[in-house]
Amino acid sequence: MSNPIFDLAVTNIKGQQVELKDYQGKVLLIVNTASKCGFTPQYKGLEELYQKYKAQGLEILGFPCNQFGKQEQGNESEINEFCELNYGVSFPMFAKIDVNGPDASPLFKNLKQQKPGLLGSESIKWNFTKFLIGRDGKAILRAAPLTKPEDLETEIQQALAAK
Repeated sequence: MSNPIFDLAVTNIKGQQVELKDYQGKVLLIVNTASKCGFTPQYKGLEELYQKYKAQGLEILGFPCNQFGKQEQGNESEINEFCELNYGVSFPMFAKIDVNGPDASPLFKNLKQQKPGLLGSESIKWNFTKFLIGRDGKAILRAAPLTKPEDLETEIQQALAAK
């Protein structure tokens, strides 16, 4: 049975349409990112996880967002260059999106419904909120911006081990 997440399409950082069904069977770590944020150094931890586990089926999907403190003002080309030059990011990055409000990306609407935050609140509070998605497309956990990528390693290993 397919999961609604795999029925969605997103736009990558180069402006090309990407079907999320292309990631079916993978473990996903989906993150709203920003280049001028106190959490921006987490790009390094995300890239380290990606290098360590991509051969086992982990994909990290980065979605730049300018909704928090206007910390992602650049265009897609500038964002991509920043991530590659400063953090060696090689995991897929996507076009800038909204994660809250009327123009929120359908992907993030789905993730927030699957895994609400504290006290059932769906809204995302800040950059670098992370959603771990199992191979079946179901959200396993939602991690706060303060949670470092490496702190999710055990959960990622468990998700990768699940068939």
